[in-house]
Amino acid sequence: MTKLVLIAPISILILGPVAKVQAQVTIDVAKITCDQYTSFKITDPENIAIWLNGFYNGKRDKTVVDTQGLKDDAKKVWDYCIRNPKIPIMSAVESVLKPASR
Repeated sequence: MTKLVLIAPISILILGPVAKVQAQVTIDVAKITCDQYTSFKITDPENIAIWLNGFYNGKRDKTVVDTQGLKDDAKKVWDYCIRNPKIPIMSAVESVLKPASR
């Protein structure tokens, strides 16, 4: 019993400082399909919509975020994706919003 009492605190001291390892997850947005986007299979679609908005605004050197426009555009892409589940999400954005011409 005394051995157990001594082992527990020593174990805590030895193992306590060990850093917790967290899995790092990366996502290739170019490979996300509309089905994965609308079914929350990758992450919350709002996260993807925000990333896509930033990506396309960055390509246009645009630093202003139109929050209402983001919501409206995300809704348009969502509706398109519901009808076209096999399309990659980036193709859906380009089809629906024509980011290069905006």
